[in-house]
Amino acid sequence: MSATIIGVPAYLRRQLRHNRAMSAVTYEQFERALHDARALPDGPEAHGTLAGALCVSASYRLNDWLIEILPEKLPEAAAPDALRDVYQATRQALGSVDAGFALLLPDDESALHDRTAALGLWCQGFLYGLGSGAIPDPGSVSSQANEIMQDFSQITQVGVDESEDAETNEAAFAEVVEFVRVGVQLLFIELATERRDPQLEPQATMH
Repeated sequence: MSATIIGVPAYLRRQLRHNRAMSAVTYEQFERALHDARALPDGPEAHGTLAGALCVSASYRLNDWLIEILPEKLPEAAAPDALRDVYQATRQALGSVDAGFALLLPDDESALHDRTAALGLWCQGFLYGLGSGAIPDPGSVSSQANEIMQDFSQITQVGVDESEDAETNEAAFAEVVEFVRVGVQLLFIELATERRDPQLEPQATMH
């Protein structure tokens, strides 16, 4: 991988685990649904946008995501099943206690160059979705969260290091994907306060 990739920090390395499927919808099915709906971004960027927005907004709806990624307004009821399933699975995985979140990326049969480009697009979409919420200044969050977002910004420029052998590049790619996956989950936890909707907060009762 390119020199922009850094080592996985210790606070994330302790939480690394093997990735697993988050949704019954495959990457190919997701891409096909986006293509049929004439979506503006590719699959990785569209999913990254969804994950980023869900990290900062508890009220981010399926329809909000569709408005963001489709060229024309599509009623929520008319959303393709694959997009609906990805939305629900992502929302549920981010809020679950078993850390079931995963990035929607091309499978291992795809060329490493394609998977690497997809990872960069995913992080680009995530930062875009994150910016759609209530965090105008990265400095307003903890230093750990700020560091993760800076690392994600670097990963948008990730590339394959042609000087390394295939096995080394594959290992580096897997590590960075895991870095991003765990980083998203930590950001989701960090930003819990930002996701609170004041209108839904319990009101104090005068006696």
